[in-house]
Amino acid sequence: MKQYRNSTQIVYDVLDITQDAGQAGIVVTHMCRKANLSHGRLKNLLQRLTSSGLMNEIAYDGKNAFVVTPKGVHLLNEYKKFHEFVGSFGLEM
Repeated sequence: MKQYRNSTQIVYDVLDITQDAGQAGIVVTHMCRKANLSHGRLKNLLQRLTSSGLMNEIAYDGKNAFVVTPKGVHLLNEYKKFHEFVGSFGLEM
């Protein structure tokens, strides 16, 4: 049976994809494909992530790209630790 991602896992995926893009950031179109999310749902999520200070939107060459803030990197690290902790008990998130 296929496991669906919950909202926390989706946030983690989007932050992880953005962090992998580096300091140049990633545009929404590429993020949609890599995160497997619709454009509308991703735009709403990006708005929440930027307003909470986990991501920043940068504009260059007429395009808007997104980068992860230090606060977002901290969340990624803590999520990885928690995921490993839960996995050590044989549980899945």
